[in-house]
Amino acid sequence: MDEKPQISKQHLTKEQALQKLRHYCAYAERCHSDVVSKLYDLGVWKKEHDEIVATLIEENYLNEERFAKSFAGGHFRIKQWGKNKIVQALKQKGISAYCIKTGLKEIDEDDYEQTLQKLFTQKWESLKGTPNRFAKMKKTTDYLLQKGFESHLINRLFNASTD
Repeated sequence: MDEKPQISKQHLTKEQALQKLRHYCAYAERCHSDVVSKLYDLGVWKKEHDEIVATLIEENYLNEERFAKSFAGGHFRIKQWGKNKIVQALKQKGISAYCIKTGLKEIDEDDYEQTLQKLFTQKWESLKGTPNRFAKMKKTTDYLLQKGFESHLINRLFNASTD
């Protein structure tokens, strides 16, 4: 009978963990919950988590406001997420309401409207074969809501379109 050896997580010293997390945070913006999750992955004792996180904040490796700005701007520009989806994702990561509000300021209103208009047009055009206008409207609305755009903005696009 083959017995697999027990793999026990090695416990890093506080300084070793801090060094790894400095690299982790320097590579990309991180939030507190990402860092705590990484601490668990590294097998760091729970009692040392708060002290390590505090050190990373003091050394400016960890800054939730900066993270929120980076996250909101990046997810809007790259993934074309709407504000609702960005807010939900930031809330899931435990980001404060103040930081979320600050992060959303990174999204230019004109760019936001243009992106919504572009996505609306692309989805509408992709549904050319749909004979029922209401089915087409529902599919387009569902798509834009799933992307995180506000329903009042979506409705405004339908009211403006004369298709």
